[in-house]
Amino acid sequence: MDTGKETTVTDDGFHPNLQQSQRVVRNRVHHVKAADIDADTAQSEGMQRFAAISGRTVGSEKLWMGETHVRPQTMSSNHHHGEAETAIFVLSGHPDFVFHDGEQEVRIATNPGDYVFVPPYLPHREENPSPDEPATVVIARSTQEAIVVNLPELYPL
Repeated sequence: MDTGKETTVTDDGFHPNLQQSQRVVRNRVHHVKAADIDADTAQSEGMQRFAAISGRTVGSEKLWMGETHVRPQTMSSNHHHGEAETAIFVLSGHPDFVFHDGEQEVRIATNPGDYVFVPPYLPHREENPSPDEPATVVIARSTQEAIVVNLPELYPL
């Protein structure tokens, strides 16, 4: 067993801030403190995403995890997350998740403690309809980095 295994993190063209020379040791548990989450991620208007677990932060190869903060009375841009499956845990607030089912827009209202699954390439948006309460969600994706492709409108798959 090679206890000194390292992973080279490379620039994949979509995430230009990855340093080709950066090496992350893969034979240890990585601890990312709340104060150390990384705001240098793909963004959608009205939201702020933070990476905790990613290829850049800990050398993950198949997983991205972080959190998103949504201000009151805010709506994200329409977007999808490419090939990534996305799992969402509602930590606080009451965000809505909106997608198009082929006939109409569908709105899913959530509460703290709820989970939401978004399939790959599915156009959707997040909304926080509360006039005064922010919303925070914890996100896990099946890709190394957070992929966000902003779209002009929702459309069915």
